[in-house]
Amino acid sequence: MATILSSLPDAQSPAALAALAPRPPAVLRRMLSLGDFEEAARRRLPRPIFGYIAGAAEDNVSLRDNRKVFDEYGFTTRVLCDVSQRSQAVELFGERYSSPFGIAPMGINALSTYRGDLVLARAAQRAGIASVLSATSLIPLEEVARESPGTWFQAYLPGDQARIDALIDRVAHAGFRTLVVTVDIPISANRENNIRTGFSTPLKPSLRLAWDGMVRPRWVAGTLLRTLLHHGMPHFENSFATRGAPIVSSSVLRDFSARDHLSWRHIEAIRRRWKGPLVVKGILSVEDALKARHAGADGVVLSNHGGRQLDGAVSAMRILEAVVAALGPCYPVLIDGGFRRGSDVLKALALGARMVLVGRPFNYAAAVAGEAGVLHAIALLRDEIDRNLAMLGAKRCQEIGPQHIVRR
Repeated sequence: MATILSSLPDAQSPAALAALAPRPPAVLRRMLSLGDFEEAARRRLPRPIFGYIAGAAEDNVSLRDNRKVFDEYGFTTRVLCDVSQRSQAVELFGERYSSPFGIAPMGINALSTYRGDLVLARAAQRAGIASVLSATSLIPLEEVARESPGTWFQAYLPGDQARIDALIDRVAHAGFRTLVVTVDIPISANRENNIRTGFSTPLKPSLRLAWDGMVRPRWVAGTLLRTLLHHGMPHFENSFATRGAPIVSSSVLRDFSARDHLSWRHIEAIRRRWKGPLVVKGILSVEDALKARHAGADGVVLSNHGGRQLDGAVSAMRILEAVVAALGPCYPVLIDGGFRRGSDVLKALALGARMVLVGRPFNYAAAVAGEAGVLHAIALLRDEIDRNLAMLGAKRCQEIGPQHIVRR
């Protein structure tokens, strides 16, 4: 994988990346930033599906803070630097990636675009960036690993050690090298906003969903019926070592329970069993970051789960600098939550992050234009980072640091 990634160019234009997928749709000419994809996806997706992606917990306090925090930092620039030879490539866990951002794990995205997990993974591999497959995905992890062998896998821990071991063995046998364990869901959050938009777990057919399908025939034909015709009713494929329940089954809720007793000893057991890089995701304190390192994690992802768990939890950006100071500059700290611009990514790098994971915008991009849409979104973000590096007076991401940023 490192050889494949190292052969890719460090930066490509939106047109060049979109051209990697067949016949880029004309709609992409109107997509000038990641934010543009959200409204376009809103028009294309049934309200319950869009609501599931866009929604967060309770009053959306954490969701809003994830965007608000970026306004609290400003850049200081360096001028008259020779920045004609720029590269945004980064190395992480022994692999070289063409940009300092990757695609975050997102559950059930195969409902928003046909074979969505494969779409995201293929686009990431073509662009040379990291991508993380969610445990709550609807395509078997073995299929994703075959098509995009550099993909990372994100796991939610089952309720007992035997099932954890079986899942870890399945992931390893499939060929995944990097394992991400999400730890911030001891119980399910209050997703009342999903209910308001008509989304439920299990997914229940309803008049609202039927009406939304009628007025969005492109989604019905291109995603729903195409999936049912070629692959049958979608199942949660990757929560356990065995196939999970169908998305319409009442037993789905049992698959996501019994996590409130999990502890650091389970991470230590995974560390003993898993031979590749191990990353703990969902850290939101210095103390837990230190515990993760002590348990054997090779890196952490600072995250409030996109505002979808504890409403009122701070943006991960607010603790980034303190966590990096506690762990030291050599320990990989990744971050997600609200990233929409190249300037957002560079602010995180200036505070010590090694990589940023971006979720919802790539889901929206896939819904709008499939793989071409994701490639276009990657290129937009990559171009913003390239321009901003030049204006900051830096040739490489590794040159960005505290000297480039101030708190307003």
